[in-house]
Amino acid sequence: MPKANQDNTSVPAKDWRPAFLEKLSQSSNVALSARAAGVDVSTVYRVRRTEAAFARQWFDALCDGYDAMEMDLLHRLRAGELDGGDAKTRKKRRFDNANALRLLAAHRQSVGKARALRDQKDEEATLASINAKLDRMRERMRAADELLGSDGEQNGNISPSDHG
Repeated sequence: MPKANQDNTSVPAKDWRPAFLEKLSQSSNVALSARAAGVDVSTVYRVRRTEAAFARQWFDALCDGYDAMEMDLLHRLRAGELDGGDAKTRKKRRFDNANALRLLAAHRQSVGKARALRDQKDEEATLASINAKLDRMRERMRAADELLGSDGEQNGNISPSDHG
């Protein structure tokens, strides 16, 4: 657990970040993760505000936690939950179609955004590739012009404009 210093504020253990982030990625629960890491909740929030790298790690851990939660929920929604009394008498599976539909709608929206971003990146990569190819073509044309010289003749070659 954290030690108290002279002004009664807590001093966290030196290497609390990995334990905090690991628990956060498992639970998506900041208070639980702080307790597991032996640090005050106020400390983790302060460090998140002041350290950009830690804020990114925090966000990634939360995303991992929500991904795991989503997978658990998807499993329950797909497989259903056994309905009835005790474990021996439960035989009928109950499906929560309303929540499944809400989750699918939210997923469709987030996938649509992700696809749009990916398509934009693909478009940018395609345009960059085309521009690079055009640059190479221009360079070859410049090199060819230099070989032909300003009068259009070299090694007996005559440019089409000289056929007049």
